[in-house]
Parts: sequence; C-alpha cells; structure tokens
Amino acid sequence: MKPLGRSFFLALAALCLFPILAAGAPPSRNAKPYTPPAYMREKILRFQSHVQVHPDATLTVTETIKVESAGVKIKRGIVRDFPTIYRHKSGETVTVGFEVLEVLRDGRTEPHHLEYAANGVKVYTGQKDVFLPRGVYEYTIKYRTDRQLGFFPEYDELYWNATGHGWTFSIASAQAVVELPEGARIIQHSAYTGPMGAKGRDFQVREAGPGKIIFSATKDLPPGSGLTIAVAWPKGVVRPPGGMDKMGYFLRDRLPEVMGMAGFLLVLGFYLVSWVKVGRDPEEGTSIPLFAPPPGFSPPSVRFLMRMGFDDRTVAAALVDMAVKGYLTIENVGKDYILHKRDGGAKALSRAEQNLGDRLFAGGNDLEMKNKNHSLIQDARDALKKTLKSELEKAYFVSNANYFVTGLILSVLGVGAVVLASMDHGGAWDIFLRLAVWTGVCGAVAYWSVNGWGRGTASAVNPLKNLGTAGMVLLAFGFLAVRIFGAPFFKQNFSLTLLALPAVLVVTNFLFYRLLKSPTLSGRKVMDQIEGFKLYLSVAEQERLNLLNPPEKTPELFEKYLPYALALDVENEWSEQFAEVLARAGERGYTPAWYYGGSYRDVGSSRFVSNLGSAFAGA
Repeated sequence: MKPLGRSFFLALAALCLFPILAAGAPPSRNAKPYTPPAYMREKILRFQSHVQVHPDATLTVTETIKVESAGVKIKRGIVRDFPTIYRHKSGETVTVGFEVLEVLRDGRTEPHHLEYAANGVKVYTGQKDVFLPRGVYEYTIKYRTDRQLGFFPEYDELYWNATGHGWTFSIASAQAVVELPEGARIIQHSAYTGPMGAKGRDFQVREAGPGKIIFSATKDLPPGSGLTIAVAWPKGVVRPPGGMDKMGYFLRDRLPEVMGMAGFLLVLGFYLVSWVKVGRDPEEGTSIPLFAPPPGFSPPSVRFLMRMGFDDRTVAAALVDMAVKGYLTIENVGKDYILHKRDGGAKALSRAEQNLGDRLFAGGNDLEMKNKNHSLIQDARDALKKTLKSELEKAYFVSNANYFVTGLILSVLGVGAVVLASMDHGGAWDIFLRLAVWTGVCGAVAYWSVNGWGRGTASAVNPLKNLGTAGMVLLAFGFLAVRIFGAPFFKQNFSLTLLALPAVLVVTNFLFYRLLKSPTLSGRKVMDQIEGFKLYLSVAEQERLNLLNPPEKTPELFEKYLPYALALDVENEWSEQFAEVLARAGERGYTPAWYYGGSYRDVGSSRFVSNLGSAFAGA
C-alpha cells in the first residue's frame, strides 16, 4: 500500500472508531452535568382518578392530570386515550359507553374534541391554533361510562385501569379513589403497577370511610406503565343489567353489523319491489328457426337489443357487416388492423352503421386502428352507441336506470350508516372502499375469464395466457386483501357480516343492473324472432333444418349472415355449418373481397371477432 493510501485508510479507521472509543472513555473531571433534552423534562406530576360507582352500574370518573409542559409533545394540550372496544374471552366484541361531561384546564372550561380510533376514543384538549407556553397545567376530564363492572355469583367488582398505559411521559404521582354507592362496604381489594399485564406491588392502600378506598403508587411510573385497581363489594348494592339493558348492549356491540344488515335488506327489498314493478320481462314466445333476421335490424342493432346494452362486440359486428356490404375492407397486419373505405356500399348500411362510418373516415379513406387515432375511434364508437340507444331504447326495451341509481345511492347510504355506527370512521371508510374495489375487480376478472372461455373468444384460444393474466391480477388483489384484513380496524371489528357487506352490495347492484332492464312488448316480439334466427345460425341438427327448406349454403350466404352470427355469439357454429362449402370454394380460389392479410378461414372464428373488437377498444 502506498504511504498516502495507508495514511488515508488509518485516518478513516480512526474516524469510524472514534465514537466507539469516546463512548467507552471515562468522563472528564471538567465535563458539565448531562442535561436531558426538553421532551424528557415533560412529565405528569400528578394523576388522580376519582371513580364514583352508581347503583345503576354506571361510573362517573373525574381525572385530574397535572402536567409539566416544555412545548415539545404537550403543545396545545394533552391527549387522553380511552379504550371503549374490548375483545371478550368468549371472542365477542364488547363496546362500553363513554360520554365526556366536562374538560377543564386550571379550573376553566377547555375546548376539546374527540377522535375515534380502532379500539376507542382519543380526547384532544386545547385548540388547533393556540400553543401553550412552557409551564405547569392541571387538566380535569370528567366522563360517564358503563359496562365496567363484573357481576359474579358472590360479589360484584370494579377492575379499573386508573391511569392507562399509553402515556409517553412518566407519572410522578398516581392515585385512584373509588366511592361505592351509599351503604356498600368493601370486602376485598387489590392493585397492580407497571406495564400492561404486570403485577407490580409498588402501591399503598387505605380506606377513607364506608365504601371509599384510596390507592396510591409509591414510585414513579415510567412511560408505558400505569396503576390498575380492583375493588369488590357484596351483591345487591348495584343493579345488574336487565333484559332491556342487555338488548341495548347487544345492539351497541353489533351496531355496525345491524346497520349493515338493515342497509342490505333495504337495498335488496327496494330492488325486488322495483323488479316486480318494472323489471319483469314479458313472457317469451315459442322460438322456431327463422332463415332471416327481423326486417330492419342490422347486426349491431340485434346485439344491442339482445344484450340491452353496448359492448366491443357490437362494434366488431358492425364493422364486419359494413365490410360484407362493400363499404370498407379490413386488412390484417400482424396484430393490427387497418380499415379502408371503398366507393360503394353506403346505401346498404343502417343509420347506426352510417354514423359509425362517417366518424371513422372523417380524416381520410384509410384508418389504422392504433392509439394515435384514439380520439377519432372513440368518437365513432360513441356515435354508434348513441344511435343504437336512440333507435332501440324505450321503443324495444327500458333500462330503468333511475331505479338502479336509486339502489346504488341506498347502497352508499347503507355503507355510510355502518361507518357512522363504527368508532373509527376513517378506518371504516378505508376498509369498505378497499373491499368494494377488491370485490369489484376480482369479480370483473372472474367474469371476464369465465365469459371469455365460455364464449370461445381469442383469450380462450390461449387459455394459459388468459389464466396467467387473471392470476397476476388476482395476485395483486391478494396483496390488497392482506392490507385489508391486516388493518387495525379490521382486526378490531372483524365479523363475517362486515366482511361480506361490500361484496354482497357490489354483487347485488351488478345483478339488478342487468335484471332491471326489461324488453317492451314490441321488443319481446322482435327478440323472439331473433332467437328463432339464432337457432338457424347455430343449430347442428341439419336434418331438422332441411325439413323447413332452408336457403342453399353458399359462400355468399355465409358472408351475408356472418355479422349476425358474430353479434349473437354463434360464429363458430355458423362456420361449422359451412366448413365443407368453404373448403370447396377455397379450392377454387375463393377469398372474401372485404378481408385480406390473413386466411379466409379466420373471418368466421372467435379469434377474429375478439381481436377486431379488442383492437377497436384498445385504440
């Protein structure tokens, strides 16, 4: 090692070792006494808890807390934590009552506010914009509480955490005074000091008269430590909870669940009544095979009516129909599609298809279905949807959207009622919103996967890809589930009802969103005709069809009704009927005039229509 390098290394080592060596060095004779930082000088000088036990089993507690403030942690006032939610040894949640009666600072009324935490209430004293000078202050917090007593076969008991264990300051003097109702006598008592669960004996106790006892800690209580006392008296002094009291306690303990169940039943009842009133479909007619679609109904209008809604396949069916009619050609370039406008075919289009074509080719005769044309494609999609809606909705079906919106509002109000009924409002909102998102997305992924496989879409052609995508999404939401179920609110307020509520509401709203849509009488008649036409497109029993004299199978007939087969999700069945016809035509050089860039066999496959719809939606 070179001298300069060695010197640098030794200097660096000495610099690193200096704190260790200095820490172990004996103190200098001239060193000044160690002065604790300001926050260490903040402490509770005196903490007295005066507990008055009433014959009706309620308690009135007056806490006198004298503190020394240095303006570090005690800036505006003190914060007192009161646990109000307990987990009973039986596993049930118990919620005790808590009502602040008075807050004083140095004998004068002090502003205060409450904040609800996962397991109780925080009382904040002081004002947001008022900072306390350094000094000594005496706070008085008076409150009423219930369900704090234990009723045993031979005696009744108060087991009371007088100071709490959540203080970050030491407590120089701690005292608890318990007064029983008139005529009561104390038959046994005990106390403990130290952290939660400790059995420290640093206290002294004295009885200050009939039914009155005083506990005093004999040592400072460090941060996180407290004074806990227990006092017992004969039965008959305090009235135990009666039937009505227990019913009230039951509702209080389960108020979020009760509100959740009531909210769900209200939403479900509203939807059921609404469905009976406006959502029940007219009785279906008898479906017999028909060899043509209803007059005046194009493929996109057929799909829009049968679904009573719009989707990507509606667009795909429209594009293929426009291509078959000679208005445009579809070019397949790898995974992309390019639409080319032709000179003829416009007169054969439906009004909805004309509006779609006008928007698609507003910028020229060629359109790449890529993201750079997103605005134009979205405008065309909206034009198609708007036209179909104006032509078919109300005349052939009603969506009853006002009833659905009302149900949705009731669902939100139901969740809001649960949040208001819970102690931790912020935590409740957070959990329910996460659960709703988790349920909605996981449900959408499941619906997409099952619906895709069941219909034979492009994603179904590669099930591993579909499964992998769904798995990744569900895995991501698995992490969200961990965040939900690991949240303090959820741990403190866990119940199957609260767990299921957002999921049930999401599913209920989704279900009735579909059920509330109802065809009119005219719409039902047209839908029956469409069902008959669908039978012709999909039926595999050729002998049965032959008895009805169907039209001759030709490539032209295949192309003519292919858009309808796509619209009705039976393109595979329709293609199978023409497999031999198309094979013979292919031997003679047949290819569709409106599609190129791929095999003619692609045009009747689910892969084609799914890819075309996805390309349109993703552009």
